[in-house]
Amino acid sequence: MTIVANTYLTFSAIGNREDLADTIYNIDSVETPFQKAIDKVKAKATLHEWQTQSLAAAANNAQLQGDDVSFTAVTPTTRLTNRTQISRKEVAIAGTQEAVDKAGRESELVYQLMLKTKELRRDIEVVLTGNRAPVTGNSTTAPQLRPLCSWYATNDSRGSGGSDGTSSAAATDSGTPRPLTEALLKNVLQLCWAAGGSPDLIMVGPFNKTVISGFAGNATRTLDASKGKLVAGIDVYEGDFGTQKVVASRFSRDRDCHVLDTSLWALATLRPMKTEDLAKTGDAEKAMVLTEYTLEARQEAGSGVVADLTTA
Repeated sequence: MTIVANTYLTFSAIGNREDLADTIYNIDSVETPFQKAIDKVKAKATLHEWQTQSLAAAANNAQLQGDDVSFTAVTPTTRLTNRTQISRKEVAIAGTQEAVDKAGRESELVYQLMLKTKELRRDIEVVLTGNRAPVTGNSTTAPQLRPLCSWYATNDSRGSGGSDGTSSAAATDSGTPRPLTEALLKNVLQLCWAAGGSPDLIMVGPFNKTVISGFAGNATRTLDASKGKLVAGIDVYEGDFGTQKVVASRFSRDRDCHVLDTSLWALATLRPMKTEDLAKTGDAEKAMVLTEYTLEARQEAGSGVVADLTTA
């Protein structure tokens, strides 16, 4: 087929309106499983403090008839602390950009602040579940909280050469990597239970979520297999020491399998997430989203970690 001479085509036309959908699509995840699962409490100072208590070991307790009482020493509480950390996102929008007609949003400032709020929640998840040395901070150094990975000290399974974090250092990442196995997971679950914990959440990276789905032990699927449907994933693990929800996290480290009693962790917030307008200088609207928070490790011995895992 040939085009008739002098047919007016869109390629040379002037004034055709653009066809731009009035929707903006985004697939970036804002799921934050650790923040969602743990308690939320109020912090009242930049050094957040709490106490833990341990009972004496259970023993055979038999006493003489008519015996006088002798007193054992009272065990005091243990006082723990964590520094608050400030996280923020900021945005500056030119007055002209705020004024022009835009597709997919009315206000550029409002739209960008919505995005920054989502980004900030993702950043907080990375901070809370990470492995960094805590930092006290000063006038030139930002304070940093002690995150999840550096709290584990009781129920840890690490590769050869790996070691726990402390109140002043991160856990080492020098342990020899090894595959996640059901035996390793069961061992940490048993240790948590023996210490008094009741783990209810197993949190892993995407690769090791598929590894757990391949375990041969007792597992409950969230969907029953039906005609024409194959259920291949494990979302609930049921074993000798209770039932745990299994979740994949995009923001915790792939090399760690967290075994968590979520009742023993809390997000302590000194300043809730808030949008604040900043002083206007020049022809631009300026604002930021800011929060100040820390992690409360109520009793790390109720949780555990299988660390130094292969991720592919």
